Amino acid sequence: MSNTDLWRLSATETAAQARAGEITAEASVSAAIARMTQVNSGLNAVVEDLSEQALDRARTLDKARANGTTCGPLHGVPITIKVNVDQMGHATTNGVTALKDMIAPANAPIVDNLEQAGAIVIGRTNTPEFSFRADTDNPLYGRTRNPWGKHVSPGGSSGGAASAVMSGIGALAHGNDIGGSLRFPAAANGAVTVKPGLGRVPAWNPSQTAERGMLAQSMSVQGLITRSAQDLHLSMPSAIRPDARDPFHVPLPWNGDDLAGPIKVGFTKETYEFDLHPEVSKALDTARDALSDAGYDVVDVDPPELRAAGMDGYRALMGEVLALMGPGIREQGSDTINAIFDEYFEQFPPFEGTELLAVMARRSHYARVWSQFLQDYPLVLCPFMPQPFFRPDRDTEGADGVREVLGSALWSYSMNFMGLPAASVPTVLAELPQGPQPINVQIVARRWREDLAVDACVAIENRVGRMCDLLWDRMG
Repeated sequence: MSNTDLWRLSATETAAQARAGEITAEASVSAAIARMTQVNSGLNAVVEDLSEQALDRARTLDKARANGTTCGPLHGVPITIKVNVDQMGHATTNGVTALKDMIAPANAPIVDNLEQAGAIVIGRTNTPEFSFRADTDNPLYGRTRNPWGKHVSPGGSSGGAASAVMSGIGALAHGNDIGGSLRFPAAANGAVTVKPGLGRVPAWNPSQTAERGMLAQSMSVQGLITRSAQDLHLSMPSAIRPDARDPFHVPLPWNGDDLAGPIKVGFTKETYEFDLHPEVSKALDTARDALSDAGYDVVDVDPPELRAAGMDGYRALMGEVLALMGPGIREQGSDTINAIFDEYFEQFPPFEGTELLAVMARRSHYARVWSQFLQDYPLVLCPFMPQPFFRPDRDTEGADGVREVLGSALWSYSMNFMGLPAASVPTVLAELPQGPQPINVQIVARRWREDLAVDACVAIENRVGRMCDLLWDRMG
C-alpha cells in the first residue's frame, strides 16, 4: 500500500505497522490529513483543522520510537475529537456561537488517555447546538453531511465524528452519548461503536464552571466511533484508563471473565407502537444468523419494561434540562434549537419537583430488572431505530419529525437511563428509493461487559464485512 493510501488502514492495522516500524507516524498522519483535505469540504465533519500540530506530534513520536521509547497501543493512529470536550488551547464550543471563545485550560480525561496511548489528534469534529439533537447542524459551523449522500442525516450529536471516520478522516473518532449520540451517528453512517456503561470511561471538562446535573452525570458517557469492530478492542482499553478527576470512574479491566459457552443472546424485533421497516427486519435477521453461525445461542425474548424505562428516563432528563439548561438554551440557542426543544418538552413532558425525585429513584428498579434479565441473556440483539435513518432536518418538521427522530428511539435512551453498555454495528446496505443507507443493529450487554458486545460486533462484521469498504467504492 502506498503512503497516500494509509488512511484506508484500520486503527488496529495502523498501530501494528507503526509500532513495528513498517510505517511512520508522520506517514500515517500525513495520509489522513490528505484525505481530510480531499473530502472534508463536501462534508464539514471536521470544523477545526489541527494538521500542523498533528504533524509536529507525529514527528516527535517517530523520534521517540527511534530512540528506543516504548510505543503506546495507539501509536501513530490519527484521531478526531468532538468540539464539546476540552482539548487544551482550543474552544469547547458545544456547537454554540456564544461559546466560541471558551478556551480549554487542560485536556479532558478522554483526550489525555488517547494521546498518552500514542494517538494523534488531526482535527475537532462538529456537533449540533448544545449537543442535543440526533442531527448535526448549528449556526456556528453549519451543517455536517453524511458521506452516503444528502438524502440521509449524519446523525448526532457526534455526527461530525462518524462522518469523518467513515469517510477516512482519521481511524478513530471520539464522541459521547447521553441519549444516543454515539449510536445515532454510527447508525446513520454505517460505523461501529459501543456506548460504554455508567462509570466506564472517566469524564470531566476542566473548562466547566459548575457540575452537571445528576442525570447528565449518570446518563452521559464518552466513547469512540470506528469503522472496524476490532478497533474498539484496540482503543477502548486506553479510553477507560482511570483519571482521579472523575471520582465515580470504575477501574475495571476491559476484558471480563470468559463465560461458559455457548453465550446466550436474547433476540427481539420489538419496536412497540412503531412500525418495523422490512430493511431493519432484514438487518436483524442478518445479525442473528451471523451470531448463530459464530456459535452464539440466539433465543427469542420479550424484554422487560423497556418502553417504560425509556419514557421515564427521557422525561426525567428533560426535567433536569428544563431546570438547569433551559435558561441557557433560551438565551444562547437559535430559533431552530428552541423550537426543537419545545417539541421535546411536548412529547416528553418533563418530570419536575417530587415527580422528578421519584422517577430518579425508580431508575434503580429498571436497572435491577434488566440486570436480572441479563443474567439469563448476557447479550440482547435488538433494533436501534425501527426505520432506516431519517433525512436531514427531519426533527425541525414539527411533531411528526421529532417523533420519528427521537420518539421512536426507545431502544437508545433507555440504555442511558439504566447505565447499560450498548453497541451498534451495520449489517446490511439498503438500496432505498431516496438512496443507499446502511442499517445498524444494537447489541446490549451486561453491566461492565462492553467487551462481550464488541465480540459480537466482530463476529457479525466477520460475516458481513465492513461498511466503509462499500462506501469508499462509491466515494472514490
